[in-house]
Parts: sequence; structure tokens; C-alpha cells
Amino acid sequence: MPDEIKSDCLSHDAQSTLYDIKRLQADRAHRDARRTFFVEGVRNVVQAIENGFPIETLVSSEKLLIVPIARKLVRDRYRSGTPTLNVSPETFREISTTHHASGVGAIVSQRWSPLHGASPRAGLCWVVLEVVRSEGNLGSLIRTSEAIGGAGFILVGPGIDPFDPAVVRASMGALFRQTFIRTNRPSLRNWLRRHRCRVIGASPDGPAELHRFDYPRPTILVLGEERQGLSPFLRGLCSDLVRIPMLGAADSLNLAVAGSLLLYEVYRARSARRGGAP
Repeated sequence: MPDEIKSDCLSHDAQSTLYDIKRLQADRAHRDARRTFFVEGVRNVVQAIENGFPIETLVSSEKLLIVPIARKLVRDRYRSGTPTLNVSPETFREISTTHHASGVGAIVSQRWSPLHGASPRAGLCWVVLEVVRSEGNLGSLIRTSEAIGGAGFILVGPGIDPFDPAVVRASMGALFRQTFIRTNRPSLRNWLRRHRCRVIGASPDGPAELHRFDYPRPTILVLGEERQGLSPFLRGLCSDLVRIPMLGAADSLNLAVAGSLLLYEVYRARSARRGGAP
């Protein structure tokens, strides 16, 4: 359970909000039930607002918040009616997970999109995942997908939480510019068949090297988890398998590296095909 909030000069509602934040940070079941998550830092809060994520509560500490654009943002949100809680630096540090507390955070509504309304041709490509062992790797992969113009992520089953604090931190704000879909195996298979998608999987036994493959349009990339690779289900979805050449003794790369290499190959191939514009 989250630690108790030590500040004893806050109202009951404020204490309740701070306790809720600590539960959102520590407890995925609570995030799932509330359909919210907590973000901290100027970049994350600004990106959440600019990309239309509903803000349930804005939390700030005036003495810690020295960035002018962030101070203006807090004032504007307060004037527009967003519930805003101003706390002391000591209280803000109790909910901060960074080395230097920024002085601003927000309880943000999660945003999910339905698979049936998604277009395979949205963005540069989609990434399909079923299991991820490292939240930091997922956050880095989200950052890469946003950087190359990827549409987002199709998550199969309940195993992956893109709103985990470690994922949010590692994504560096890119999470707010990606689409997230949660689906099940039959629905994904039917969606791929309905749209006649070619699915590209990454595997050490792929017959083609990733930089010698002609990536189709649209591109659906399937990545396996870090240790076991593609599950039999994901492998069964693939029309093609590509491999990342490795000359050293390592037999695999972590998800963030392998996925990023593939994403940039899709970008490079599409850019070359169109004379510089993906």
C-alpha cells in the first residue's frame, strides 16, 4: 500500500487526492479501475494537455515550479475550472518520483482506442505486442515510434500497461502522441484478415535481413518479448519474418533496440520509395 501522506495541514479532500496519486503510482489494479494515471514534470503535463488528454486534477507547488510556461499553464487551467491542488514543496516531494521535483503533476485520464475503428494505414506503421518484460524498454520503443511517425501500439491481452510510471517516464512525453489499442487474439486475427494486412515479425530465424526487406504499405510490425521472442500465436500471424544481423556472441537484442532498428528501417524504406518523404 502507498505510504501515508505526512503533511497534516491539508484538508481531507487534499489528503485524499494525494493518497490517490500514490496508489496510481504503485498499483496497476487501481489505475485500471480508475482509468487514470499520474504524470509528473513540465514536459509530460504540457504534452498531456496539448494532446487532449482530460486532466482530472492538477497538482503544483508554486515554490518548486519555476518554469514560466508551466506557471502560466497552471494559472490557465485553474481559471478554466480544472481542479487544482497547490501544495508545499515538502508535500510535493512526497509524491514525486524524480531526483529533482519539478513542482507540477496531474491525474490524467487514460485514452484507449477501439480496434474496429483503427485503420492499418494510419501513421507509418503499427506495432503489435503481447508481453513486455521491461517497462523502460516499452517507454523507449514508444518514443521511437513517435519519432518516426508510427501510429501506435496494438496490445494483445491484459499483460501490458502503457500507463505504468516507468513507461511514462521513459517515453519522454511521446506516449501522449501515440494511439493505444487493447484487444484479444481472435479480434486481432479477424482485423488483420479483414484489412488483408501483411504482418512482419522479428525473429532470429527470419529468412531476410531487416535492411534487405521490402516493407509493405501498410506495415504491421510484430515484436516478441525479450527472452522468448515471438509467441506461437504472434508467429502464426506473420506473413514474413525478418532478422537483425548480429556478428558477435549475443543471440538477441532487447526490445527497445530491436524494435527501434525495425521502426527506422520501415522509415528508411518508405522514405527512399517516395524520394525522401515517408
